[in-house]
Amino acid sequence: MDAPPPVKTSAQTRPRSLSSKLDVERLRRDFPALAQMVNGRPLAYLDNAATSQKPLRVLDALRNYYEHDNANVHRGLHELSRRATDAYEGARARVATWIGASSPAEVIWTRGTTESINLVAASWGSANLKEGDEILVSDMEHHSNLVPWQLIAARTGAKLRFLELDDEGRLILDALPEILDGGRVRIAALSHVSNALGTINPIAEISKLLHEAGVLFLVDGAQGAAHHGVNVRELGVDFYACSGHKMCGPTGIGVLWGRRELLEGMPPYQGGGEMIDRVERDYSTWAALPHKFEAGTPNIAGTVGLHAAVDYLDEIGADAILAHEQALVAYALDRLREVPRVRLFGPSDPGERAGVVSFTVPEAHPHDVSTILDSEGIAIRAGHHCAQLVMRRFGVPATARASFYFYNTRDEVDRLVQGLETVRSVFGD
Repeated sequence: MDAPPPVKTSAQTRPRSLSSKLDVERLRRDFPALAQMVNGRPLAYLDNAATSQKPLRVLDALRNYYEHDNANVHRGLHELSRRATDAYEGARARVATWIGASSPAEVIWTRGTTESINLVAASWGSANLKEGDEILVSDMEHHSNLVPWQLIAARTGAKLRFLELDDEGRLILDALPEILDGGRVRIAALSHVSNALGTINPIAEISKLLHEAGVLFLVDGAQGAAHHGVNVRELGVDFYACSGHKMCGPTGIGVLWGRRELLEGMPPYQGGGEMIDRVERDYSTWAALPHKFEAGTPNIAGTVGLHAAVDYLDEIGADAILAHEQALVAYALDRLREVPRVRLFGPSDPGERAGVVSFTVPEAHPHDVSTILDSEGIAIRAGHHCAQLVMRRFGVPATARASFYFYNTRDEVDRLVQGLETVRSVFGD
């Protein structure tokens, strides 16, 4: 299929119109879960920011591994262990190419974005942070990119510094030079894409400003890798974390990419088998990268499934995925504005956001909105989305969130809006 040209999302080059050229109906046939009925209605799955559905190719890869190649990696000399090891390391090499890493050794397997960020906070942070140092975060962050830094700050005497948001949920980058001027910020940890607002942050621009001040940059890419496409060298970041389950892969598998010289200088995150070189009674030495950070039996099947997911996404194309999502967001924003007194959160320009639309309606709590929509076969998320600081910034306890992927359609947006009319009728106008 022909992919549309890349959609530029900087404030200076916002697109006036957005369109999709994906054959969505053909793609939907790859996802068995999308064909089911829920409460007597066809499923409209609009909770992709929480986790994506899985295509047949990924399901087949998992089944094939367990049926034919199930063995532990690196430790056996028999044929099944050799095949499992080849698949495990082959997946690492594939992901390294996909994100633009210099070497597969820079790709660390984790359970997901949460563990990836905890690894950096605990390992790099414990070795490098001290009292008086600052860690730059924002109110936009998912708890997975906030709480680990609170924990390491408490242990080291460092403190958190916050980059504020404007009224449309964008980072106020004009404040960054003043924040960095004091020379206390050692590392910044910011989202590529907000899971609660959909905001796409200008990572390359931020990276340049941080590095000019000698500050390291970790990016929470849980939403970015799935929807935006990633090249870590072009972004110029130091660490990038993402999760397989948000990008058509299995749960329980994630990626931490880090610049090799930084990873080499970091102590192990966990101890155990596989991550050692030599063990004596009173000390041990560590295996080379990436194995220094992969203690114990890993999620081998997860890496196999992630490999299949990356191949699948690559065939569709990151630019085509983002263009389709932004076209749906543009349509959803227009339709939701037709709902009386709806409140929308995040940038008003769909060219500045990925496939997330958060909203409230005055008639009902978001949990009630979600429950009624579920009765009509529409799956959304309601709550604070593990981003309580975002909710506090905008003065709400929770929002309803519809989040799109390349297999969602305008018809599903229409059903969402129709479902909100049901909500209003149940709770009164």
